[in-house]
Amino acid sequence: MSYAPSVCGYLVLAVTAALSTSVNAQLTDPIPTPIGKSSITIELTPVASGLAAPNLGVSAGDGSNRLFVVDQPGYVRIIDNGVLLPTPFLDVSSRLVPLGFFGSRDENDFDERGLLGLAFHPDFSVAGSQGYGKLYTYSSETIDGAADFTVAFQAGAVANHQSVVAEWQIDMSNPNQVDMSSRRELLRVDEPQFNHNAGSLVFGHDDMLYVAFGDGGASNDNAAGHGFIGNGQDPSNVLGTILRIDVDGSNSHNGQYGIPGDNPFTADSRVANEVYAYGFRNPFRTSIDSETGELIAADVGQRWIEEIDVVTAGGNYGWRLKEGSFAFNFVDGSVSDVLDGLPDDLIDPVLEYDHGEGISVIGGFVYRGSDIPELFGKYVFGDFSTAFRSPLGRLFVGDLDTGVIEELTLGLDDRSLGLFVKGFGQDENGELYLMAGPNLGPFGSSGLVLRLSPSPVPVPAALWLFAGAAGLLLRRRQQSAVRR
Repeated sequence: MSYAPSVCGYLVLAVTAALSTSVNAQLTDPIPTPIGKSSITIELTPVASGLAAPNLGVSAGDGSNRLFVVDQPGYVRIIDNGVLLPTPFLDVSSRLVPLGFFGSRDENDFDERGLLGLAFHPDFSVAGSQGYGKLYTYSSETIDGAADFTVAFQAGAVANHQSVVAEWQIDMSNPNQVDMSSRRELLRVDEPQFNHNAGSLVFGHDDMLYVAFGDGGASNDNAAGHGFIGNGQDPSNVLGTILRIDVDGSNSHNGQYGIPGDNPFTADSRVANEVYAYGFRNPFRTSIDSETGELIAADVGQRWIEEIDVVTAGGNYGWRLKEGSFAFNFVDGSVSDVLDGLPDDLIDPVLEYDHGEGISVIGGFVYRGSDIPELFGKYVFGDFSTAFRSPLGRLFVGDLDTGVIEELTLGLDDRSLGLFVKGFGQDENGELYLMAGPNLGPFGSSGLVLRLSPSPVPVPAALWLFAGAAGLLLRRRQQSAVRR
C-alpha cells in the first residue's frame, strides 16, 4: 500500500509563510557574529585512503573495534586494526541509480545520491537473537515498482529515483563479508528530485531504528512533487521527516517492519504513523549521544542557515516555514527575524550558523572518547565547504546547552583543512574520524579517513633552551671521557 499526501488542512500555513517575510524585513546577514576559534587543538591522523567519497564510519558494537566505512558509490569498507581491508564488506553499486548530476563523472562532478546510510542491529553480536548478524543500509536506487510512500506528481512526471532501506545478514562463515542473498527490503520511497535525500540510519537506546528523509529536492520545498505546503510541513508523507520503526516487527502496511505503538502520531490518520518528527529540509546526518540517548540531527539549509536540532517525539522543526530560527519565504527564498503569524510550536535549532561560515552542515557525534578530554560531551561536526567547487571544509565543536559554536584549531600551525568534509565516524571507544577528500563528488580515489587525535603539546622556548644546554654539557663530558 502506498501513502499519497493530502493537504491535511495545512494550506493556511503555506500562505502564512509566504506573507511572513516582507521585503522590508528581509535579512542579508542573519547571524553577523562570526564563529570564533576554539582553544581545543586537534590533529588529523591518516587511517585510510583510496576511497571515492567516504561519508560515514560506524561500529558494529561487537567488540572487534572494526570501523565500517560507507563509500558513496555503493561500498562498505572495513578498517581493521588501522588497515583498510581490500575486499568490500558490502557492494551495492549495481543497485544504485547512475551517479553524476553534471554528467562528467570525474572529480568535478557532483551527486547527493548513492549509498548514504548504515546501521547495525543492536543485537548484532548476540548469538541466537532475532538481530544476530543483521545490518541495514539506506541507498538511492533505480525505480523498481510502486513505492511504499509517494507524493503527488503532475501528469507525466515521475520520480527521479527511490530511497530504499534494506536489511542484510553477514556471511556466517566470514564476518568480514555480507551474504548478498540475504537482502530484505523494508521500505521504498519515491524521490521527486536528485537532491535532499537525507540518508541517516541510527538505532536509539530504545532499539528502534530512526530513518531520516529529506524534503525530496529542488529548492525552497516548492517544486514538482512538493505539494501545496511543501513536504516538510506535510507529515502525511515521509519526505522531510524522521521515522521511528521496529525492524523486528511486522505491523506496517507492507508487513516488513513494525510501527511502535508509542510513536507520536499513531492516533492521527492525517500523518504517516511511522513519523517521529517532521519539518526537516535535509537531515543528512543524525546521531545518538551514546551517554544521554539524545537524537541529534544536522539539517542542511537552503540559502542562509545551517542548523543542528535535538529531536523529540512529535516535534515540528519548522521547514519550510522557517530556516533555522528565522522565518522563511518559500517564494523568493529570503529569511526574516519577523515571526508574526507562525505557529508557536515550531522547534528552533540548538546550534545554527549562516552561510558566511559555510554552505552545508555535515553532522557528526557527541564526543565520548578519551583521547581528547577537552572535547568530552561536545558535539563535533563540520561544514562541507565555504565554496561549492573548492575544498574549503571546516571542523566545528558545539555546545548543545549554550548554543556556542567554535572552529577547532587544526595542528600547532592552525592550518586550514583544505578538503571537502563528507562525513564523520565513531568507533566502539567513542573516538571520532573525519571522512573527507579533495574531490567534489563521488568519483576518483582520493577520499580519506582521518582520525581526530590530540595535538602534540608545544614545548616552551625556555625548555628548548634548557634541553639544548643540557645536551651540550652531556656531549662535552662524553668527549672528555673519550680523550681520557
